[in-house]
Amino acid sequence: ERSGYFLQTSFVKEASLVEGGNDEITFFDSNTGKPLFNAPRERTFQEFLSESKAHGWPSFRDDEVVWENVRILPGGETVSVDGTHLGHNLPDSKGNRYCINLVSVAGQPEKSANK
Repeated sequence: ERSGYFLQTSFVKEASLVEGGNDEITFFDSNTGKPLFNAPRERTFQEFLSESKAHGWPSFRDDEVVWENVRILPGGETVSVDGTHLGHNLPDSKGNRYCINLVSVAGQPEKSANK
């Protein structure tokens, strides 16, 4: 996914509508439906969006990662535990920053086997 692609989708508009942009949004694996990220966490939606725009991809921090479903491979490639390529860890002065392809986290929640 090229830099800035997420800005050409309806993502920003739709995300802004979630409780006025103040609640966390869960981002799901586009292949499995498992939750991968919850954002924004410990920052505002505007801070999340500003950082994402500056780097060209939705950018998540360590406390926004659902670690039971996400792995970082040697070299920084970020993948789901089921093998979906998500993006890369590109640390900056604030710590780990996961620049993630929107198409990889645009899934719907997995359906429970009991439903």
